[in-house]
Amino acid sequence: MSSMTQLPVREMKPAAQTMKALVFHGPDQIAIEQIPIPRPGPGEAVIRVTLTTICGTDVHILKGEYPVKPGLIIGHEPVGVIHELGVGVTGYSVGERVLVGAITPCGECEFCLSGNWSQCGGPIGGWKFGNTINGAQAEYLLVPSAQANLAKIPIELRDEQVVLLADVASTGISAVESANVQIGDVVAIFAQGPIGLCATAGAKLKGASLIIAVESDPVRIHMARRMGADVVLDHTKTDVVAEIRRLTAGRGVDVAVEALGEQITFENCLRVLRAGGTLSSLGVYSGKLSLPADPFAAGLGDHKIITTLCPGGKERMRRLMELVRHGRLDLTPLLTHTFSLDRIQDAYHLFASRRDGVIKIAIKP
Repeated sequence: MSSMTQLPVREMKPAAQTMKALVFHGPDQIAIEQIPIPRPGPGEAVIRVTLTTICGTDVHILKGEYPVKPGLIIGHEPVGVIHELGVGVTGYSVGERVLVGAITPCGECEFCLSGNWSQCGGPIGGWKFGNTINGAQAEYLLVPSAQANLAKIPIELRDEQVVLLADVASTGISAVESANVQIGDVVAIFAQGPIGLCATAGAKLKGASLIIAVESDPVRIHMARRMGADVVLDHTKTDVVAEIRRLTAGRGVDVAVEALGEQITFENCLRVLRAGGTLSSLGVYSGKLSLPADPFAAGLGDHKIITTLCPGGKERMRRLMELVRHGRLDLTPLLTHTFSLDRIQDAYHLFASRRDGVIKIAIKP
């Protein structure tokens, strides 16, 4: 197979007809199964997945907190090698290494042409992998709108250096981008899971003068400092709202990032905001989310509440890879464990339980 990747052909028929994939059948029901290898239609591509991961959203799906149809392959963070190209995809060759964002905009609809790539085709429409079409926790992956979504990986970068750019890095960094963090701003990030840690790294990239992280897990406290946090507050040991107010001399923070998806962290973000500050929400919420009136200044405090779905598309991936290539961003420490695709169910149990210092798990098909 490896020698064939050098042939100057547009298509490459698979030696095998089936592949291994993780299939979702319902809450707490997933299984590795043999299913047909996809074939690309016009404008599509198939990649052989060389590395992927498990996301917190996948755990929400598995628990039944975010509904997807039974029979779907889940996962949305793919790195791979181009296996086959559909008609109309130009500028790419079979055998090239590519990163594909979790969000795959078409680049042509009203939302894309208005700059709302993540909402391609309608609400949350840019998120297709593992949501509305088969995802990346498999040996092969069909990529829609391939011309807009295949980002070539610089030869000097390893798969492990770029895989987290597909989702968690793009999402985490987008929290501070959407909030328009300015040089010298004070930023608080509530929760230092994978996305929160990337938001911390993003705040540093954007020039925040003081980055305050909130986390109780010792491994994640250490990692938060490594990603750029100046202060890490353990919410189990201190009144974080009072302490953040003290650290800011009563003023509050310019931007508070909610990276957990819980009522209490959402409220605490509001309670530490300065007048006119911005709450940047990244959490995936389930159930009812309430807005307390007192920290919201009865709606008169000029506060902003913004939400952001992971930016995608090949240009977003290219820019993030340039940060890695030039030494501005290193997320490899977040890959704490590696599993084969055959053992992905064990990886899910580990990731969901947060045991053994796990932050992100690399899955190698």
